[in-house]
Amino acid sequence: METAGNRTFITEFILLGFGNIPELQFLLFFLFLVIYIATVAVNILIVVLVVADQHLHTPMYFFLGNLSSLETCYSSTILVLASLLSGDRTISFSGCFAQLYVFAFLASTECYLLAVMSYDRYLAICKPLHYSTLMNTRFCLQLAAGSWLNGCLTPAIFVLFLSQLIFCGPNEINNFYCDTIPLMELSCSDTHLVILLDFILACVLTLPPFLLTLASYACIIATILRMSSTTGRQKAFSTCSSHLIVVTLFYGTIMIVYLLPKREPLQDLNKVFSLCYTVLTPLVNPLIYNLRNREVKKALSNAISKCGFHKTMRRLRDNNIT
Repeated sequence: METAGNRTFITEFILLGFGNIPELQFLLFFLFLVIYIATVAVNILIVVLVVADQHLHTPMYFFLGNLSSLETCYSSTILVLASLLSGDRTISFSGCFAQLYVFAFLASTECYLLAVMSYDRYLAICKPLHYSTLMNTRFCLQLAAGSWLNGCLTPAIFVLFLSQLIFCGPNEINNFYCDTIPLMELSCSDTHLVILLDFILACVLTLPPFLLTLASYACIIATILRMSSTTGRQKAFSTCSSHLIVVTLFYGTIMIVYLLPKREPLQDLNKVFSLCYTVLTPLVNPLIYNLRNREVKKALSNAISKCGFHKTMRRLRDNNIT
């Protein structure tokens, strides 16, 4: 705390997280550690496969590689391992707002990337003859860069305004990361302007990509139902069902968290749903999108075969030398 005149200002926040169940701290630490290692390993594997395998140099896998890169950063931003292990749940004022910005940046970018991926599938299924012309390399790069740029710039405006609020106590956030609504509730300033700005920017960031995603999948489903070939219908539906599961998980859990009434009995439920889109979604996304995909399985199999071949050749060379 810092004191200026007759007022005391907060210099750090306390993230209550899961401190109300101390007997499960070690179990939660182990569980989150396993999830974090698996998330990072799977997403990095996807990025490496997309970069290394020529057969995956297509628009769909380019965007999936971007999504896996984002998920790796996402899972590292909301990391509760240190606080579970040490019991220290404090976070500095600047650290809290930095975490909030990075989280908002990555979440916003994911909204746009999911929309871009749904548009890519729309072109591939609804306009297959024009797909290669429309979804060329330059356009793919522009879509990916636009997603990251929009996600980077827009939340910065809101976080800048939010950081100008005065916080004079209390300083406890009943969550495991710094989030917008709990921070505004802790402020002793007038938050009406910031709440309005939050609403406007939330609409700008989430509504257009969400509506584009819905429109794309509506057109895709209509096209699939009109297909005469059963095999083609099954293949198209298999690809799109993976995308729809990921989109439903992401938007569904976020909507529940931010639309759920902020009453005390529902706080624990709120944390559970927050875990879904901050911890579980980065792990589940690559599994749903990629590891059930035939091309990715083939690329992984080829990579393992090459590693085995190189090891065999190296062993033979070593035997010849000796």
